[in-house]
Amino acid sequence: MPTVLVVDDETSILQLVAYNFSRSGFEVHTETNGKAALQKISQKPDAYDLIVLDLMLPGMDGIELCRRVREAHNPVPVIVLTAKDDEVDRVIGLEMGADDYVTKPFSPRELVARAKAVLRRWDPGAYDGPDGEAGGGKVISGGGVRIDLSRHEVTVRDKPIELTPKEYDLLQYLLEHRGIVLTRDQLLDHVWGYTAAMDTRIVDVHISHLRDKVEEDPKKPVLIRTVRGVGYRFTEQGMTD
Repeated sequence: MPTVLVVDDETSILQLVAYNFSRSGFEVHTETNGKAALQKISQKPDAYDLIVLDLMLPGMDGIELCRRVREAHNPVPVIVLTAKDDEVDRVIGLEMGADDYVTKPFSPRELVARAKAVLRRWDPGAYDGPDGEAGGGKVISGGGVRIDLSRHEVTVRDKPIELTPKEYDLLQYLLEHRGIVLTRDQLLDHVWGYTAAMDTRIVDVHISHLRDKVEEDPKKPVLIRTVRGVGYRFTEQGMTD
């Protein structure tokens, strides 16, 4: 049974979200204060499979909470749930490490569905049911990077690394299309699922974070190359541009 921590200071919203997650088979924990939520997460970093949080929270806002969680190298998936509909707020939330963004008013059924989608990416095979497609033992590799899709494990030069769900998705997509130049719009569409126009700098931010984890020298990347004016390409070491 997956465990979700829901953080929102509006009692009605908190109860609605908790009820729908509980009906869908989740163990639900709740909190109404940002600082209190961070304390819970810090004390038991492996206790939660998913965090759903509002941006406007007392004690500590959702963006700062998300940032602190990521600074602690906790890769737990995070969905931001907020009344703010401004694209700047959405981009900032994603830049801080959120994996998805749901705007109030929202459909509880859609929220749970999107939560399950995030968890499926994080844990292949989860919620797929008897006919679902899991990783099936498939491994993809290149340039010293190895992704075991069935175990959701990533190693770089034989050393395991921790990635957030979105970093994992991004690395997987780049590696599966190694040698091919991918535009920022393509990456937004396939990794984030955004087909509408959105600030593509979110791709650049995640590429930077990914380079910090997979490149020997992130300032001189040899695996994830920038193709000026176009996008990015995963280039195995030893290959030339």
